[in-house]
Amino acid sequence: MKYIKCFISEIPWNHSWYYSAMSLVESQSEDRQSEEQVRYLQANSRELNSTFGYPNNTIKTSRYSVFNFLPLNLFEQFQRLANAYFLILLFLQLIPQISPLAWYTTVIPLMVVLSITAVKDAIDDVKRHQNDNHVNNRSVLVVMNGRIKEDKWMNIQVGDIIKLKNNQPVTADVLLLSSSEPYGLTYIETAELDGETNLKVKQSISVTSNLEDNLGLLSAFDGKVRCESPNNKLDKFTGILTFKGKNYTLDHDKLLLRGCIIRNTDWCYGLVIYTGPDTKLMQNCGKSTFKRTHMDHLLNVLVLWIFLFLGGMCFILAIGHGIWENKKGYYFQDFLPWEEYVSSSVVSAILTFWSYFIILNTMVPISLYVSVEIIRLGNSCYINWDRKMYYAPKNTPAQARTTTLNEELGQVKYVFSDKTGTLTQNIMIFNKCSINGIIYGCGYDKNGQKVEVSEETEKVDFSYNKLADPKFSFYDNTLVEAMKKGDHWVHLFFLSLSLCHTVMSEEKVEGKLVYQAQSPDEGALVTAARNFGFVFHSRTSETIMVVEMGETKVYQLLAILDFSNVRKRMSVIVRTPEDRVMLFCKGADTILCQLLHPSCRSLRDVTMEHLDDFAFEGLRTLMVAYREVDNAFYQAWSKKHSEACLSLENREDKMSDVYGEMEKDLMLLGATAIEDKLQDGVPETITILNKAKIKIWVLTGDKQETAVNIAYACNIFEEEMDGIFIVEGKNDETVRQELRLARNKMKPESLLESDPVNTYLNTKPQMPFRIPEEVPNGNYGLIINGYSLAYALEGNLELELLRTVCMCKGVICCRMTPLQKAQVVELMKRYKKVVTLAIGDGANDVSMIKAAHIGVGITGQEGMQAMLNSDYAISQFRYLQRLLLVHGRWSYNRMCKFLSYFFYKNFAFTLMHFWYAFFSGFSAQTVYDTWFITFYNLVYTSLPVLSLSLFDQDVNETWSLRFPELYGPGQHNLYFNKKEFVKCLVRGIYSSFVLFFIPMRTIHNSIDSDGKEISDYQSFSLIVQTALLCVVTVQIALDTTYWTLISHIFTWGSLGFYFCILFLLYSDGLCLMFPNVFQFLGVARNTLNLPQMWLIIILSVVLCILPVIGYRFLKPLFWPADVDKIMNRIHLWTRHPLLPPTQTKLRHTRPRRSAYAFSHKQGFGALITSGKTMKDQVFKKNSFPFKK
Repeated sequence: MKYIKCFISEIPWNHSWYYSAMSLVESQSEDRQSEEQVRYLQANSRELNSTFGYPNNTIKTSRYSVFNFLPLNLFEQFQRLANAYFLILLFLQLIPQISPLAWYTTVIPLMVVLSITAVKDAIDDVKRHQNDNHVNNRSVLVVMNGRIKEDKWMNIQVGDIIKLKNNQPVTADVLLLSSSEPYGLTYIETAELDGETNLKVKQSISVTSNLEDNLGLLSAFDGKVRCESPNNKLDKFTGILTFKGKNYTLDHDKLLLRGCIIRNTDWCYGLVIYTGPDTKLMQNCGKSTFKRTHMDHLLNVLVLWIFLFLGGMCFILAIGHGIWENKKGYYFQDFLPWEEYVSSSVVSAILTFWSYFIILNTMVPISLYVSVEIIRLGNSCYINWDRKMYYAPKNTPAQARTTTLNEELGQVKYVFSDKTGTLTQNIMIFNKCSINGIIYGCGYDKNGQKVEVSEETEKVDFSYNKLADPKFSFYDNTLVEAMKKGDHWVHLFFLSLSLCHTVMSEEKVEGKLVYQAQSPDEGALVTAARNFGFVFHSRTSETIMVVEMGETKVYQLLAILDFSNVRKRMSVIVRTPEDRVMLFCKGADTILCQLLHPSCRSLRDVTMEHLDDFAFEGLRTLMVAYREVDNAFYQAWSKKHSEACLSLENREDKMSDVYGEMEKDLMLLGATAIEDKLQDGVPETITILNKAKIKIWVLTGDKQETAVNIAYACNIFEEEMDGIFIVEGKNDETVRQELRLARNKMKPESLLESDPVNTYLNTKPQMPFRIPEEVPNGNYGLIINGYSLAYALEGNLELELLRTVCMCKGVICCRMTPLQKAQVVELMKRYKKVVTLAIGDGANDVSMIKAAHIGVGITGQEGMQAMLNSDYAISQFRYLQRLLLVHGRWSYNRMCKFLSYFFYKNFAFTLMHFWYAFFSGFSAQTVYDTWFITFYNLVYTSLPVLSLSLFDQDVNETWSLRFPELYGPGQHNLYFNKKEFVKCLVRGIYSSFVLFFIPMRTIHNSIDSDGKEISDYQSFSLIVQTALLCVVTVQIALDTTYWTLISHIFTWGSLGFYFCILFLLYSDGLCLMFPNVFQFLGVARNTLNLPQMWLIIILSVVLCILPVIGYRFLKPLFWPADVDKIMNRIHLWTRHPLLPPTQTKLRHTRPRRSAYAFSHKQGFGALITSGKTMKDQVFKKNSFPFKK
């Protein structure tokens, strides 16, 4: 889709606009066949807007409808090769000439498998439909014919004018027309879009703000809009509004996006621009895809292998049959006559090929997939039922929203995480400060000894301050005492915090102030000053009212030197009630240090040491300074400032130069330290995940300083790292050089032509190909911004980027768009054979969540979009360690044990037919009783394997979390892969050989004590199947490491049930009543009395199990893996418990780094000084005289 930027000169308006718009209808009316390039619409004109075929406001996150569910679901299910295999098998069984088994033996199990999966998918999709219906049926107020009408969200159309109220979500993407606030301002919260809970301000254009809430004017409004086509860029919008013959430019600041919440604004009206799937929220949701695990893909390959192996066996047996019929069968037709349709031994061999194809189909029993679905469902229930992942404050348990990805949770190598709302709570807390070289904020006990701050630490009592915020907590009484004593520097420090900001205040109830901060950082600083006695009370465009220790003072606001990412500071110039001109400044220490007066050198050095301490604790820091300005100097500077503001050329550069003249020779006051409050347990969780060799990448739209500061606080970056690289190139060549420099330091040989990876890439392998892991020579981190990432994600640089970042322990990608988040995940999936997991909480994370192998949504205050599009939902990031290291690891281990055992027992079961063929003239006769074939997978071996797959634990949850290294085998898929499958096949061949030939040779020409021969077919069949069942039961007992009562009942009970049902099926009564169905009359009674039978069972069990026991005993001794060593330690500690080691907090020497991180936006200062944020009544008051 192309995006066209609109220019006024290009647009045919007035009457010609209608005709040019209608000319587009011809190309767009037929289901919008051509992509929309530019959007045209007219307010209050549904008839015209409907001609363009714009969608209504209905959203759809579900995958199926009533009409397409059956075909689409069956199509998805038959993508499993095994299901397609059984469908082919069904058609073969419908041919009576080749089918030794009835057709319903395949149809019924296949229908059960497809039905169970379809029901599960239907239930999941019904929940999505319910969520969609809940959203689509919300009510909204629409302006129609001079009246306000209540309607449903889904009925809203492009061009409608809607009314939104305070605390109401925005219905669609709407152009702001007017609001209850002055100058058409509207405050919004974008938490559901970007996870940020701080307020943002939008402003309507002046011509529409005059419409206010006059329904007559709003109904008569016929403005025409031409704007860009729907796209997923949350921070971009361009368009033109034509009203009364004049054109007005539109930008992002005038657009309210769906998903935003109206805050601190009584009402506002908006013109609907984009609806439903066209809204930027839905454009960022990405496409719903059917996720399948690596295990599913592997099973498809293995089924193909089995199919080829099966075909090979059938071919061998068919040739054997042809030879036998040609040499012997042809001459014995009097005794074994050929069927009428068999004209030769070749025809008989061809028919026998397909007969064996049907008999040997249990190589891949259909019950495999039923069992897999049951196992996945059971392990999903464990996640839903886990009380240790239940978050009581929000009453939200963990939720497995899909049941198909559980074992994939045990194989994750890369975690892509959002920052705001996922790692952090987006709550800023004033933690500590340094004032005039003294640190405040440490906790002290009653004896004056410094202690670690905890919930039990006594808080400072602010009851003396009636305007204090009751939610504010501080633990150092010495700062309050300094305030009460009138310490000059402390007072000046908090005066600076109460004046130098762009916060708005509101006093809805007398004595209760509510601050509207553009960034949570500013809100925390102003709240701290408020509690310590310097209360920012209110402001106008020219004044700031502060209540200082109970005394109200008014400062004249002369100028705001606004914040920018380049300046990294902001200043205010005020005239005090004493007629002194003062400048107060706050900003990054790296910048302000260069602006200090030389006399502050010693104080600067002390403060810098304090900043180092703050940075090491992961706190966000700002330096605070001031300057008293001569009145004459200010007057001269003010003229320069006015000239720079009015300049048309190089305005920003001139403004920066003028600011620089004022912001110099500053006197240092101190520094603030704000805690960007992390979610509970985030650093510990990331440390544990790192020990599990899981790499954490942070993909955020936030600024670099903030993201890096959080990375240190979360232990993604560590002070002891060998290096942290910053990629910030402005073109592809610079980005390439920066990436290569990083790679040169991490692994110099990776740049040589002789490097194995370079050699491999130079061969230009065909897609898809995988880049092998490269090991760096230390621990490194990398930071890249969205602008540079746009170049790095291009085709000629993406491999360079991937090789570099994959060698880093931690990666921070900042200033990213939602699309870039998904592109990074897709890049990893395309070139690395790893499992990826994306976790986020906002709508801007949805595309990333959908792109990853596993998507995890955080359910919290930032909306529900991420959760609704996720595979798993948790309430706190810390639960991720339990989701992966406990549930994921158990699920993976259980699934691997299940598959290994399942293939083994079915190979052993099926291959006996192969050996028997050599003794039955290759006649496609089965070696077992028909009822045993029917019940083997369905009854006799189903419960033991389900018990293993649902209850088994190699270690309990405590050891799983204490030794994250146990997670490693899943990342490399060591427990079930092609090699392990071949081992299962070899074991199956060996076991079937033993189980067939031991009974064969033992009872050959043998007689009973009464002289009767016992080597008949029925006795042999019973002996073989009993020995097989005993062997596979002992095998699963060996595989089980965690025995429960249910495990014992299912394992030994199934074997006991076999003997019970044996006497029933072979009883005289059934055999006499149904002689054609039950033909083994009295065989059980006669055979089980034979001593040879029990000898055969003992020999078979010993010979089949002994090699397995020997291998499992010798492997840890002579070829121990890392997991084996850890298991030995666990077993040792289980027998001889040790006291946990006492942890001491080590103080590390570290390089100096700034912890500056300030999430402020440029431009808010100009808005304040313009007076547009003030209520009308403010300007009517003139209650604050100033000295001149």
